[in-house]
Amino acid sequence: MDTLIDPGTRTGPDGLARCAWVGAEPQPGAAEYARYHDEEWGVPLHGDRLLFEKMSLEGFQAGLSWITILRKRPRFREVFAGFAPEVVARFGEDDIARLMTDAGIIRNRLKIEAAISNARLLLDLEPGELDAMMWSFAPASHARPATLADVPATTPESDAMSKALRKRGFRFVGSTTMYALMQSTGMVDDHVEGCWRAA
Repeated sequence: MDTLIDPGTRTGPDGLARCAWVGAEPQPGAAEYARYHDEEWGVPLHGDRLLFEKMSLEGFQAGLSWITILRKRPRFREVFAGFAPEVVARFGEDDIARLMTDAGIIRNRLKIEAAISNARLLLDLEPGELDAMMWSFAPASHARPATLADVPATTPESDAMSKALRKRGFRFVGSTTMYALMQSTGMVDDHVEGCWRAA
């Protein structure tokens, strides 16, 4: 049984203290969350395609729990051609109709259309430009949160990233969504004090 160590962490059956959002065993999805937390969340991520995938998935997550997206991610990758922007950019009405009938993903037409539109915008950029632009908003310093209550929903940097992307026409890139992206891609490190990854 997991034990609450402090307001920010929980220790799992393996004895590791993790950010409390991972959840407690045997809570559904806790093992998947633990793997994601340990191996991906907060690890610096670079590359236009990888950041496009993350942007797309974070957009699909808006209003939903991340575990929902995490469980559906393999199917998302399959039906969105590995989030290769040059392929997604060519998606048309037939593809949208196909995606809208796929129960393995989030069937939200606006989000699907946004992913396609964003892929087309990405192709207008120079190779590496999306990576450089997004990482330009990573703060030079960032205070480690002591508890989950100290983790912000947005920051001036995520506000600025959102504004810059929206100015270029990108969709589903609100400040809250972009801060979640910044956390997951290691642009900020929000592993709370006491989490084994914080070390």
